Amino acid sequence: MLIQNRTAETSGVSATGAANDMVYRRLRTRIMHGETSPGTAFTLRGIGKEFDVSMTPAREAVRRLVAEGALSLSSSGRISTPELSNDRIEELASIRALLEPELAVRALPRAHIALIERLQSINGTIAQVVDRRDAAGYIRANLEFHRTLYLRAQAPAMLAMAETVWLQLGPTMASLYSKLRRTEVPRHHKLIVAALRAGDEPGLRVAVRADVTHGLRMLAT
Repeated sequence: MLIQNRTAETSGVSATGAANDMVYRRLRTRIMHGETSPGTAFTLRGIGKEFDVSMTPAREAVRRLVAEGALSLSSSGRISTPELSNDRIEELASIRALLEPELAVRALPRAHIALIERLQSINGTIAQVVDRRDAAGYIRANLEFHRTLYLRAQAPAMLAMAETVWLQLGPTMASLYSKLRRTEVPRHHKLIVAALRAGDEPGLRVAVRADVTHGLRMLAT
């Protein structure tokens, strides 16, 4: 009986942990991809209902996202996506300007033809979502372009830091997309691919830095 009770308790903890992780990851992805606008409000009850979970997984997911800066929790208990000030946007753009060129350069020795072809394929996807005026699709494909490159850097701690910045910027990126009015693949993506082909480290640094900061700094002006 004791063994059975322990097994039941373990199964319960495991199920709760799985629910916590599922809600966290799905909300995190939604926020990172700009599928929520700045200032979008959430409730624990609403999250629980949407994902068909109890309040505990909803509360745990919110706690983790607040810790990462993806959600704000006011003194009154209001949960929402952050509305970033110009100073905060400038700060996050500066972090991207420091981190992402370094990740790209670390990836350069392993930028073989298969990687370059994959990046070109993602650029093809970006062209399609631009034609459809799909803001969330654009943000998702744009982040896939950068993540695909940076994974070759074999620097997981640095990549995790970059992803945290992307997460905090997600809702703001949706606003930026509408302001940029993209009509084609970003020019800097093409320069990044060209620098990778040529093994051009200085050119790669410049192209990545320009790509990750230009739009954000325009939004902050």
